[in-house]
Amino acid sequence: MNPAREVKTERFSRTEGKTPAFVEGEVQRLLNAVETSTHAGLRDRALLGVLAYTFARIGAVVNLKVEDYYPSGKRFLLRFKEKGGKEKELPVHHKLEELLHEYLKTTGLGNEPGSPLFPAAWGKTGKLSRRPLVRTDAADMLKRRLKQAGLPAHYSPHSFRATGITNFLENDGTLEAAQRIAGHADSRTTKLYDRRGQKVLLEDMERIRY
Repeated sequence: MNPAREVKTERFSRTEGKTPAFVEGEVQRLLNAVETSTHAGLRDRALLGVLAYTFARIGAVVNLKVEDYYPSGKRFLLRFKEKGGKEKELPVHHKLEELLHEYLKTTGLGNEPGSPLFPAAWGKTGKLSRRPLVRTDAADMLKRRLKQAGLPAHYSPHSFRATGITNFLENDGTLEAAQRIAGHADSRTTKLYDRRGQKVLLEDMERIRY
């Protein structure tokens, strides 16, 4: 018999996640700050663009191959391999298409469908190998780019997920669509990434005037 079975404890429920989200204008500022004179720079901007415009998990992004970005009619799709072996296909935002087209054309990767979409660089040469980036490589790259853009260092690749979902909902996107884009099995998980309530709270707190 468990003697603690009848003890009533306070129920805990979290309505928002802890992942920090970018504030308005910071994502574009980050993308604009990436120098694109090297292949590595073009790769970094394209990778950050994928995070910003798809809400994808960083693990799924670094596992992309060139062939996972492909045309369907007049638009392009990205095919992600998600957790549990699931696959999802997403239409590509026109701004992300521009970033990926420039990157693939300039680097020549567009002619290598079996190569990693985001390969690691050869040291500090700015040239790309054909070895895929790993999650820690991408996280370290983000820290460098944040510093160059003069943005806070506490952001992580997951911050794009919280930022994208909030931005999507702010612009009249539905929770159901956000759930599908994010690849969540439960809409309650998607709600954890919604930061709209934080903005309302800040505006309300500023109404206190002495």
